[in-house]
Amino acid sequence: MTAEIENNAGLPDGWLHVDALDIDAQGVARKPDGKVVFIEGALPFEVVTANVNRKKNNWEQATLSAVHRESSQRVQPGCPHFGLHAGACGGCKMQHLHVGAQVAVKQRVLEDNLWHLGKVKAGNVLRPIEGPAWGYRYRARLSVRHVHKKGVVLVGFHERKSRYVADMSVCPVLPPHVSAMLVPLRALIGSLDAIETCPQIELACGDDVTALVLRHLEPLSAGDLQKLRAFAAEHAGVQWWLQPKGPDTVSLLDEDGPQLAYALPDFGITMPFKPTDFTQVNPHINRVLVSRALRLLDVQRSERVIDWFCGLGNFTLPLATGAREVLGIEGSEALVARSRENYARNQAQRGGLAPTRFVARNLFEITPAMLVADGMADRWLVDPPREGAFALAKALADLHQARLGTPEAPPLPEGAANWTPPRRIVYVSCNPATLARDAGLLVHQAGYTCTAAGVVNMFPHTAHVESIAVFDLQ
Repeated sequence: MTAEIENNAGLPDGWLHVDALDIDAQGVARKPDGKVVFIEGALPFEVVTANVNRKKNNWEQATLSAVHRESSQRVQPGCPHFGLHAGACGGCKMQHLHVGAQVAVKQRVLEDNLWHLGKVKAGNVLRPIEGPAWGYRYRARLSVRHVHKKGVVLVGFHERKSRYVADMSVCPVLPPHVSAMLVPLRALIGSLDAIETCPQIELACGDDVTALVLRHLEPLSAGDLQKLRAFAAEHAGVQWWLQPKGPDTVSLLDEDGPQLAYALPDFGITMPFKPTDFTQVNPHINRVLVSRALRLLDVQRSERVIDWFCGLGNFTLPLATGAREVLGIEGSEALVARSRENYARNQAQRGGLAPTRFVARNLFEITPAMLVADGMADRWLVDPPREGAFALAKALADLHQARLGTPEAPPLPEGAANWTPPRRIVYVSCNPATLARDAGLLVHQAGYTCTAAGVVNMFPHTAHVESIAVFDLQ
């Protein structure tokens, strides 16, 4: 590609050379006057024309109208409902880009965020964690709508940039058996007395059970309940759960049947969960992620570990197979109680787990004194939500700065003289921006080096970037 084409020189009026892909999977081009144009549907190194639908002083938003020079990484989307056309499903943004190139884009997003937001460069780029590109989505929230004008019930994701539900008959990112249920589910809801008062079906697949959580705004009739049971009988492994109000009101329609659970076979751990619990969308990647994180953490039998934002124990229980002692910390008392149950169940079934304690605490209000009170740990596993772990990183940085005698640092809390920070931190992130922010604190104020970082392709065909980073004490 010549410099002239890269600068749009020599191109017909209105044609643009696409230079990059942004975090929302939009092509990024520049007009001859330097104005940036974000083009939905365009890929790097393509020459395109586009329809501008939004203008600002420094940038424009546009939709692809024609490709005049196609990228070698452009592929045929695997879903008939994907596209830029009216009514297209908005669940995926990158099906037109080769999955390997998707991973490369996400790696670039991670590296750019680390450097531009945190001024951090990883010492080693980890090999991306990848898995199946299709049939991976074991959790989903499907909207339901009765469209009177068409005389149909729609079940699926929303249309692109719209509140309307896409008219979907299949979804290749859902497990095949769930994709095959979309049309039968439409027929089922259409037959219910409660056709107008069931706005949502939440999907949660375990290893052996497919849970369907029906949100219903009014009590269901006996006839409707019987139709749900008949549907479950026709589709192997399906369980219906009912949700009349908030997530806390979810209950199983019929108590018999197998339990919703997933396994972590590398550690001999089984994790029971409820369909409204937070679990990873992609179980194939989750298994690899847990194993990779623990290999990177490199816990020894003599060591104590803290798992921050422990959830149901997705990392805590595997950590307990190789550590001396584990502390799991989460923000919810109810979640902590569930973690204790999962630990006790696995200890009873397989044995050999290290002593493990779970505590509930507001993880967005951590102080240096709290870190000292929790005791020393050789290694930390940190897996926060999208908001990141700023308070945790800040508390660690404050302790380090206080030891250095930095004038603006807070005083050392009682007992801190004998407290030492973890030698290694493995940070699992679902938001590269907050990871970069926290990495900046750890590296520039807490005495750590970012020794490795890499992406986790948890959501193929979407612009969502998950990642993992390793921080070692200098």
